[in-house]
Amino acid sequence: MKRKTLLHIIIFTHLCCCCAAQQQQADTTYQLPDALVTQSGKKISNKTDWEKFRRPEILQLFEKNVQGKTPAKKSFLHFKTTSVNANALNGTATRKEIRVYFSKDEKHHMDVLFYIPNRRDKPVPLFLGLNFSGNQAIHADTGISLSKRWFAYGKEPAYKNHHATEASRGTDANAWPVEQIIAAGYALGTIYYGDLQPDSANSINAGIAPLFYNKEQTKPAADEWGAIGVWAWGLSRAMDYIETDKDLDAKKTAVIGHSRLGKTALWAGAQDTRFAIVISNNSGEGGAAITRRKYGETIDVMNNVFPHWFSDNFKLYNHKENDLPVDFHELIALIAPRPVYVASASEDQWADPTGEYLSAYHAGAVYALYGLKGLPGSQPPNENMPVGDGSIGYHLRKGGHALTPYDWQQYLRFADRFFKQQQ
Repeated sequence: MKRKTLLHIIIFTHLCCCCAAQQQQADTTYQLPDALVTQSGKKISNKTDWEKFRRPEILQLFEKNVQGKTPAKKSFLHFKTTSVNANALNGTATRKEIRVYFSKDEKHHMDVLFYIPNRRDKPVPLFLGLNFSGNQAIHADTGISLSKRWFAYGKEPAYKNHHATEASRGTDANAWPVEQIIAAGYALGTIYYGDLQPDSANSINAGIAPLFYNKEQTKPAADEWGAIGVWAWGLSRAMDYIETDKDLDAKKTAVIGHSRLGKTALWAGAQDTRFAIVISNNSGEGGAAITRRKYGETIDVMNNVFPHWFSDNFKLYNHKENDLPVDFHELIALIAPRPVYVASASEDQWADPTGEYLSAYHAGAVYALYGLKGLPGSQPPNENMPVGDGSIGYHLRKGGHALTPYDWQQYLRFADRFFKQQQ
């Protein structure tokens, strides 16, 4: 089947499933695993026991059954500055491109694009996130290097034969309001997720995963990472670079992602505690949403349409959500005590907005161990009415599946509360 035809089928299927989700009835009889009770039945009542016993246990359960284990083996890392423009965005920002090499032969690498406010007298806080369409798509700035990678979903004329053209510049600018972020005093770092692994079935060996194989290994084991694990690993390698850059405040880095990359941001934040804030935008099933609700994109649908995203072990739970030893409120809980923000869209029923809210709400039990406030109640808010004045934030934006300037307004305000009050 031709790739373009496959893309049309995927888009059509997504639209049809969104309509089906509108008519679908959520399972409201589910019973969530208790984040504060260990597998052996031990009740967790303080943050010390959470960190010593339950948090490692939940993390291991996600590794074994959902995302798969991230290899412990260290990779070769080398950073190279490929371009700098200190007068970008009409002089308001410095544009910097960093190539991160993962192998000594330099065959494996990712390109990180940064915009850093010029109005600064110390290292600045930043948002870091993967993008879908190449770094050049986030802004019309012609100085951004044009990605030479393969693109699964690009449409002509911006993408031809799955490769970016000059027409792709700025095509995703609405999702990445760079000037708005710079004006608020934050830097932005972004990476094309295809630098790490293509977003297509049977793509694992086209990414960086083979760098970690044992002798004779040809693919990850059933309990080892899928693409989401690979993409999350890349975010942590970007953090390795950020810690070396005197213009960036590594201790004030918020990791952000939309849709499947929202799933990725949550998993990156759960594993890597260097991320000070974690933001999930419309991440849905396998991200923020409660899977036991069996609403919208279910485990079975996701594993069949996108079999490369998660570990092979996750496929054991197709149509068996209640057998999964974790649910995704516990993924959010792994981020505690660091602030976390979950956002939904009212027309994005495929991502189960109610399930996303409830997941964030139930994670509050773990935040309470640290004396931190969660969400105000079990009832989701109305459209465009952000809630949460504690360490968990949430909003339901009016509209569809997208990352928009409205969403960014909320994330900037949320980050201000934690990053700027520390100044």
